[in-house]
Amino acid sequence: MKTEPRSIAFTFERTIPASPEELFDGWLDPKIPGNPWNAAEKFILDPRVDGLFFWHLRGTSHYGRFTEVERPGRLQHTWVSPNTLGKESKVTVTFKKQGEGTLMTLVHSDLPDHELAKSHEKGWNYFLGIFTGQFGSGSRKEYRWDEAHPATKTK
Repeated sequence: MKTEPRSIAFTFERTIPASPEELFDGWLDPKIPGNPWNAAEKFILDPRVDGLFFWHLRGTSHYGRFTEVERPGRLQHTWVSPNTLGKESKVTVTFKKQGEGTLMTLVHSDLPDHELAKSHEKGWNYFLGIFTGQFGSGSRKEYRWDEAHPATKTK
């Protein structure tokens, strides 16, 4: 009897002072800092059901396929990278009106229970911190890539 390897999931929630429509559109806009597409050195983005994405950052490629695109409430896509050990995982992002703002929830599930896959927790917190800051006053703030990503010295 073959047993399936154990999987893990991470859930992140942010309440952001913006509408679900503004956040949904911002999450898919490569010009808005804090979403994965903005940070990419190279990317392809086709956000529709069965549309594909690819993005490359610091020597690491990520790719997947959109499985749900329901503006303004929900996005879901597969996610594959070396940190998933080449296995397909799933990212679900929801946007739910909450008072004057929106509760944004990102769930990254079906990750292998491995140290490399656990790095997604730090990565998503990083992206969501920047993304949330873009809407912190209820409208997008000015963002400077070089301030958030200071040059690192190489030997």
